Amino acid sequence: MKALVYTQPNEMQVLDRPYPSLDTDEVVLKIESVGICGSDMHAFHGHDPRRKPGLVLGHEFAGTVAESSSPLFSQGQRVTGNPLITCGHCEYCLQGRNNLCANRTMVGMTRPGAFAEFMSIPASSLIAIPEGLSLDAAALTEPAATAVHAINLSMRALERPIQECRILILGGGAIGMLAALLLRCYGVDDLSVAEVNPLRRQAIGKHVACKTINSVEEKVAENSYEFVMDCVGAAVTRNTAMAAIKPGGVIMHVGLQDWSSEIDMRKLTLAEITLLGTYTYSTVDLQATVNLLARNAFGNLAWVEKRSLEDGAKAFDDLHYGKSASAKVLLKPFT
Repeated sequence: MKALVYTQPNEMQVLDRPYPSLDTDEVVLKIESVGICGSDMHAFHGHDPRRKPGLVLGHEFAGTVAESSSPLFSQGQRVTGNPLITCGHCEYCLQGRNNLCANRTMVGMTRPGAFAEFMSIPASSLIAIPEGLSLDAAALTEPAATAVHAINLSMRALERPIQECRILILGGGAIGMLAALLLRCYGVDDLSVAEVNPLRRQAIGKHVACKTINSVEEKVAENSYEFVMDCVGAAVTRNTAMAAIKPGGVIMHVGLQDWSSEIDMRKLTLAEITLLGTYTYSTVDLQATVNLLARNAFGNLAWVEKRSLEDGAKAFDDLHYGKSASAKVLLKPFT
């Protein structure tokens, strides 16, 4: 089969790879649509030591079951799934927080991913797609679930209903875009997105219809927002989030561009700021997100760009150089 392979930093190539083996209680999927994630870009740049050259990346997938050794799914079923492969018996799995599984592995990291014609995965990781939901929309389940999980955690910490809050999202990539669309669906009116890429600012203004901020030229107002989502996770955005948050507010930290940085611990303490971290989603979040996508909670998704998997290397280059207006590029395999 053909696959898009991470061959060395800043290089992707279409190569031949063996057809996946069908192990016990697993399925082989025919990949129909797969998204390029920020973490795939991180690996592409050579910044993720867990993802080594020679690996097939890709974990935002939707497809049909080609073969199954599990009674849970049969040939031809349309599915998406959880790329985190969890053990089911550690304390976190038993609590229903399997995103924190102590024994987790991952598609596109510890085993070949979905930038290929076919991929194997445990049947327990799969979620059936409702009849009315397209496979392209279903491929957005993984990044959309990250936004769902982060917003759900944040709402538990906010002093007032989220609809009453003035909200700032830092970063207009896929997570920021999907979070903004979901907040709109939830009835949030006072929403701003800070994004440095002018093409993405234009797309956000068109499809989310909220205020956009060019944070390179325009300073974000200090002490002005009850809720800030940092979907970048760079040192500069962490500092911006801390400056922008009002006393008593909530910062949700999602992005991980920089591994560490200083933050204003004095303000965090004296202003009683709640700083939350989030990691991916639980399987329950994924199922809820499939249902939200089926109800068009994220809008018509016209901002999503689709390309052939054969064009995948160029798609990575375009994202690297900021040439794509879309916050999400979906790759469509050859067959």
